[in-house]
Amino acid sequence: MKDVYLELCETEPTIPIFSQAWWLDAVAGDNWDVVLAKKGDQVIGALPYVIQKKYGFTLLTQPGLTQTLGPWIKPTQKSYPKKLAYEKDVLGELVDQLPKCDHYGQNWHCDQQNWLPFYWRGFEQTTRYTYRLPLAPGQEQLWKDLQQNIRGDIRKAREREGVTVREGSLAEFLALNEMVFQRQNRPVPYTTEFVARIEAAASARNARDCLVAEGPDGKLHAGAYIVRSGDTAYYLIGGGDPELRNSGATSLVLWEAILRQPETIEVFDFEGSMVEPIERFFRGFGAVQTPYFQVSRSSSKLFKALKMLRDLKN
Repeated sequence: MKDVYLELCETEPTIPIFSQAWWLDAVAGDNWDVVLAKKGDQVIGALPYVIQKKYGFTLLTQPGLTQTLGPWIKPTQKSYPKKLAYEKDVLGELVDQLPKCDHYGQNWHCDQQNWLPFYWRGFEQTTRYTYRLPLAPGQEQLWKDLQQNIRGDIRKAREREGVTVREGSLAEFLALNEMVFQRQNRPVPYTTEFVARIEAAASARNARDCLVAEGPDGKLHAGAYIVRSGDTAYYLIGGGDPELRNSGATSLVLWEAILRQPETIEVFDFEGSMVEPIERFFRGFGAVQTPYFQVSRSSSKLFKALKMLRDLKN
């Protein structure tokens, strides 16, 4: 099925970047698979997943730095009632093909708002939010739609601090990214080699921007790593020097990232956050709060009990 899915990904622009075969190869290696729904010889639905073995449990999930996975359904021009029936059939066929596991857990892309066939099979759903900025209004209107504090940060970085934005090396960016976790006394949740695989795969497709904001003294203030596919660009990871965090460079580098997207990109997705200060920052760019679903099911009573204990500790 993976060979069929790989061919589909090469020709179907509506499959989000995080569900693309090349992305999954980069972030999961051989540890991913996919189930397909077909009508005749045509693939009309797909559900890729990553297989993890943890403490003797089998998990169907998604890899690191992968905002969403979940099902893809081929777009249709059917009337609304027929569209729902079509989605019901496709989603039902996909979920029924999933291999046996102790736990399924994935964040679905915001385009997929119908999870009812999964509910009927005992799955649960939690609503989460991302922030998405439509780029159609153009630079002048996008600037007007920025909140005053974001505009002030951008002006401060440019005019008072003399910060400029340029394409950076992966090493430069990762040094800034590591500072974020050092400030929080947390380990970086991914390795340099892991990000390098994304860099190699995305660079080969001209599907990424690696931007750094640099002061006149050569010091790097902030960075943003962007990936894109189809009509959407995603703010994958960021970074910044905590000693220079008041320069306004974080706002500037994101503003430049938005402006530098090719004309084919219609939406800039900040990837959202349920952390209040981060949510407030993303909202300041005029982005629209957009729900997406975290869908899960634990078929193992032992796994469910252990998960509940872990959640209580957190």
